[in-house]
Amino acid sequence: MSNESAPQKTPLYDEHLTAGGRMVDFAGWLMPVNYGSQIEEHSAVRTAAGMFDVSHMTIIDVHGDDAEAFLRRLVANDVAKLSTWGALYGALLNESGGVLDDLIVYALPEGYRCVVNASTRAKVLNWFEQHKMPAMTFAQQPLVMIAVQGPEAINRLNACYPGSVPADLAPFNAAMFGQWMVGRTGYTGEDGVEIMLPAAQGISLWQDLRAAGVQPAGLGARDTLRLEAGLNLYGQDLDEQTSPLASNIAWTIAWSPDDRDFIGRRAIEPERGQCPMKLTGLIMKDKGVLRHGQVVTTSAGNGIITSGTFSPTLGFSIALARLPKAANGFCEVDIRGKTKAAEIVKPPFVRHGKNLVG
Repeated sequence: MSNESAPQKTPLYDEHLTAGGRMVDFAGWLMPVNYGSQIEEHSAVRTAAGMFDVSHMTIIDVHGDDAEAFLRRLVANDVAKLSTWGALYGALLNESGGVLDDLIVYALPEGYRCVVNASTRAKVLNWFEQHKMPAMTFAQQPLVMIAVQGPEAINRLNACYPGSVPADLAPFNAAMFGQWMVGRTGYTGEDGVEIMLPAAQGISLWQDLRAAGVQPAGLGARDTLRLEAGLNLYGQDLDEQTSPLASNIAWTIAWSPDDRDFIGRRAIEPERGQCPMKLTGLIMKDKGVLRHGQVVTTSAGNGIITSGTFSPTLGFSIALARLPKAANGFCEVDIRGKTKAAEIVKPPFVRHGKNLVG
């Protein structure tokens, strides 16, 4: 029988088993959903330090004289703004203005590094191939990627590997440490870094950080942390059918210069400043848990929850919801046929351990 559809394993797979990871199939990869307690993993990141294996994400390097022009055409944000080792968050749009994927782009001394979602790997590689220019190449890089996150993350990492995170490394910038590329980025709403490095060194790093008391954390904690931080999940809060202007990432669209004709610009420009929908936050005021797909009723019309969960930090349920632009104040959510009270708030809900929604 063919084994082509079997889930892939990252180089850290055995480390997850050693740490007690409960493995699940996620976007074609066997990944840990937790190591026994999602709540403890979530709390470790908010209060000290946790680490995530994100090696399932796709790392693509783009080189050549046309590399900048290529990415200025494909990414709605503008890579021309970047200095060497700078990074930006942006979106790949289709011709109709829907989001093919969201990504981070780093400017290298020669070329760029793009980090895209695991679930969109084939789609993005095909998109790059479809739009490639003559004087450029792109290639996927088989690197381990570890996110070390939390208020103590950088201190713990520097204690294990002195100088690995320079004191002057600003958010959304990267630096090299030997063969490591260390980016001050993350998906948790806490300080920390994401490290891309060769597989053998990645295994050693994981083991050393675990010995130093950094908590391994799985997909479950990653999701509750990113939702508390108001960060979108591709496939739920972002998708190919929805404009970035209706997805709380309008700030990533670089409209200037006016003559930069990025893919999707002509489709979304008529909605600029007047998109009828918004992606915003909800906090639960009744008992119950807000979940993806639940209908929201507001005084300005109906909407839908795109992501929802119980917030371990806040002690009540929170959500992102796509609602009419004019919606505000209190609203109602249909939870299994029962009407529950919620309140519309501006995300994020939690950043750097602080409750931002009262």
